[in-house]
Amino acid sequence: MKAHEQIAVISDIHGNSLALEKVLADINRRQIERIYNLGDSLYGPLEPLETAELLIHLNIPSISGNEDRVLLEASQGVAVHPKFSQTLDQLTPQILDWLGSLPGSLTVDGIFMTHGTPMSDREYLMEKVTPEGVVQRPEAEIAQVLSTVNCSTVLCGHSHVPGVARLSCGTTVVNAGSVGLPAYEDDAPHAHAMSSRSPHAKYALITKTDPDLKIDIISVAYDWDRAAAKATANGRPDWAQWLQCCPPILA
Repeated sequence: MKAHEQIAVISDIHGNSLALEKVLADINRRQIERIYNLGDSLYGPLEPLETAELLIHLNIPSISGNEDRVLLEASQGVAVHPKFSQTLDQLTPQILDWLGSLPGSLTVDGIFMTHGTPMSDREYLMEKVTPEGVVQRPEAEIAQVLSTVNCSTVLCGHSHVPGVARLSCGTTVVNAGSVGLPAYEDDAPHAHAMSSRSPHAKYALITKTDPDLKIDIISVAYDWDRAAAKATANGRPDWAQWLQCCPPILA
């Protein structure tokens, strides 16, 4: 990155085009031209087709997330959970081709982008799941996970929880949070829940300030009640709860 240059980092849109439109409007208002998307773009009971069309039309550099990968596998005949069919049924062959073209990671101008970790799109980078719950991953463990990465800036998503870690080795790790799904529950590797604690759409704004980086996590209001109603109408009351970031949340 050049001095004073800004980039916007989005992740985990999950087919929420209502949230994506508001985030893109906020990015445009700030006159930020570089946007990177860290994956899990389409899966969910909302508007995957509209979301894909926006990303493709704007030619936003994107990588694949774990659920992008599963959608693609399902389109190729791999048996997956039936919940993916609702999204897959809305995707055109052209969108599936786009999904299949996405790399698992991307390095641009000394910035390494991954959905989860360099080894797995299913693993959190800044957190880890234990039988007792989700805990922050110690700095030494983050550094070990990134031992094969030769970049001073690492961007990740997957956990939907935004955050920044500045490692003593000089690496800055930024989790962009989630544009489209502020909370969720999962059962792997142990039952757990993740929550950003507010229903706002989140993205990261990175500004190069010589010699450092200024990191801002931006929260954008949108009509999450409308998104929740869409999820309910499509048979996913759990998503409606998550979209509104309502209790109970396990984490």
